[in-house]
Amino acid sequence: MAENGPEPRDWLAAIIQGSDDAIISKDLNGIIQTWNDGASRLFGYSADEVLGKPITILIPEDRLDEEPVILSRIQRGERVDHFETRRRRKDATLVDISLVISPIRNAKGDIVGASKIARDITERRLAQERQELLMGEMRHRVKNLFTLASAIVSIGARSPENVDDVLRTIQSRLTSLARAHELTMTVEPEEQSRVSETGLLAVIGTILDPYTSGGRIKIAGEDPQVGGKAISNIALILHELATNAAKYGSLSVPEGCLDVRVWSEDDVAHLSWIEKNGPEPSLVDREGFGSRLERGLVNALGAEIQRDWQPSGLSVLLSIPLANLRS
Repeated sequence: MAENGPEPRDWLAAIIQGSDDAIISKDLNGIIQTWNDGASRLFGYSADEVLGKPITILIPEDRLDEEPVILSRIQRGERVDHFETRRRRKDATLVDISLVISPIRNAKGDIVGASKIARDITERRLAQERQELLMGEMRHRVKNLFTLASAIVSIGARSPENVDDVLRTIQSRLTSLARAHELTMTVEPEEQSRVSETGLLAVIGTILDPYTSGGRIKIAGEDPQVGGKAISNIALILHELATNAAKYGSLSVPEGCLDVRVWSEDDVAHLSWIEKNGPEPSLVDREGFGSRLERGLVNALGAEIQRDWQPSGLSVLLSIPLANLRS
């Protein structure tokens, strides 16, 4: 070490103070002893506001039982690695953090306190939640695709046409289903601005194309434009309606038919979906991922959806503000 250079303690203090992580020390009674600038940025308190205060000012009420457990482990000389939890900021908002907690010993080797290094993991948690939603959506879509592909093959097998015609029909329907699936894939936010607008009737037609044989589906009305941000939400909602119709509604039986009509009024686009000649709607509660996903999509569009189960089939009215549809 150079003569008159900084003492090791000074080096350490500079590192702690300059760290982006929150670095805090407390005694064995849980009283805060030191507080760096990273802790001020993360929790919103200045050092003067917290020094000498109990560490529990940072702990939400539903997590107060964590502190005695942590102190007990520290007193046994144990280190707590990457403990993920939540803490409370000065403004009472909660933040997801990862904690590393180590015992502090005096010159005699006695444990006198603990150091805590806290890192904000909010962005990582949000990314994990988004990934879980996308994985759930993927599993749901793949399961439905297999179901619908099987239904297409079964319908084709009952056709009176010759084998070659049946194979061409099945291939055409599966190709249409693949195109519809492309529309149901979630568009990443950074890519949404690059998605060109398309007419709502074209979106409806693409989603319903696998089921249009025999002229049993009619699509009519106005053709408002669907913007890049809205197209995936619209496609997913229509995909849910079509999937349920193919599984349980009018598209699940040969004599069933579907009328879809679009019109606008008072800056709101309305889409009516009327199933006819289908099996009597079941009252069984089918609440699942699809239903939860649909609610989220409707909310994202600022839309309203109404259902009316008639003996002849399901009627749906979807109403979307034109400004949201075009966004």
